[in-house]
Amino acid sequence: MTAIDDASVGVGASGAGRVPFPMRDRLHVPRERYFDRGFHDLEKRKLWSRTWQMACRLEEIPEPHDFVEYQICGQSVLLVRQPDRSVKALHNACRHRATQLEKGAGRLAGGQIVCPFHGWRWNADGTNSFVYGAWGFAPECLRPEDLRLRECKVELWGGCVWINLDPDAGPLREALHPVADLLDSIAIGNWQVKWWKEVVLHANWKLAQEAFMEGYHVPQTHPQLAGGLSVDEFPVDLNRYDIYEGGHSGFGRKLTGERYTSVDMLVLAGQLLSDGQDAMTLERDLTVFEPLRNKLGPDEDVGTAAADALRDHAKGAGIPWPDGLEDSPLFFGGEVFVFPNLFFLPMYNNCLSYRIRPYGDDPEWCRFEVWSLTTYPETEQRPRAQKLGRFDKDDSQYWGLIPMQDFSNIERQQAGLHTVGFEETRLATEWENAIGNMHVELDRRLTRD
Repeated sequence: MTAIDDASVGVGASGAGRVPFPMRDRLHVPRERYFDRGFHDLEKRKLWSRTWQMACRLEEIPEPHDFVEYQICGQSVLLVRQPDRSVKALHNACRHRATQLEKGAGRLAGGQIVCPFHGWRWNADGTNSFVYGAWGFAPECLRPEDLRLRECKVELWGGCVWINLDPDAGPLREALHPVADLLDSIAIGNWQVKWWKEVVLHANWKLAQEAFMEGYHVPQTHPQLAGGLSVDEFPVDLNRYDIYEGGHSGFGRKLTGERYTSVDMLVLAGQLLSDGQDAMTLERDLTVFEPLRNKLGPDEDVGTAAADALRDHAKGAGIPWPDGLEDSPLFFGGEVFVFPNLFFLPMYNNCLSYRIRPYGDDPEWCRFEVWSLTTYPETEQRPRAQKLGRFDKDDSQYWGLIPMQDFSNIERQQAGLHTVGFEETRLATEWENAIGNMHVELDRRLTRD
């Protein structure tokens, strides 16, 4: 897998006449891209209607006839688990008079999708099974193929269901190259939901997710994670940042486990993550690390000992542990961004995941979902994954300190975009290259016919 440099990806010049507020280079983002109505409408037509997007996790629909609704920019799609364990993605509109058939999540009673208006019914695969008063319709209105619920493209990968509203879309794996290989190497398919919740933010979806494309903000936004160092003292080059074709990107620790000089430091860092968000590092991991205080010799490497202890615990508990997991550059933390709007922040055998998308039809609001994922023993029966709810960004009962710190900055950024005299953002070539890479890919998508 090879990262790309700025020279290998063209910057939106070819579409400059067709995209409002185009990217003139990778270092400057016009402010209007985050609030302009015309830009938002263009995204609806040429991005969200044509891109592969994660619609749900497989744990949301574990059994045949389980369903969940996915919404994006006014479109509603039902993801329905089939009796053979496959998944269908069905456009959520009755073929009679367009009534939405199902909402939210649930289980199809009797394996049937039922219209709440006139009682028409469909099987789980979208074939029509009943038309009330069929004798009153002309035969041309009841052709079976016309009554079948329309489908959109669907593929399964990484423990998730992916959809594309474009019937001519290419394969998912092709669209996710090369980050799919990177995530496969750390067993993305083994992760399952520990918890899942959502916040609605007064910010454009792109602005909200850009906060997580760099670690540059850590010492100022999350001082508790800076190890007592001030912004002036904190090393800015802890991470290696990579950008890839297709708008994807990622970063990982340069020093991996070597950054832990003592078990105390390892435990403290883990405790901050556990307390601050209950993700990436969990209480289970801290329990494994604690005995190292008395076992580790003065010359032993803390990172290596931590990885060995986690691997031994996993194998003893029946938790899947792929060969070489501890050798991944993402094992001790990092991030993978999957264009257009999905993040994975793995650590050990866990992961924090974000999905950010437009909210309603307003370019200045977004839905921000957060998952804590981990790897459970293979014999453990997990309940169906359900969102805990939508909670206010300042609700400390449901959000830890770390996400609350991030949320506060995001809305202040959106407000700042409207300040008279501010024209565009200015990005660092070293720490913020993923943001420019995402916008260049977005321009490429928006110029397609």
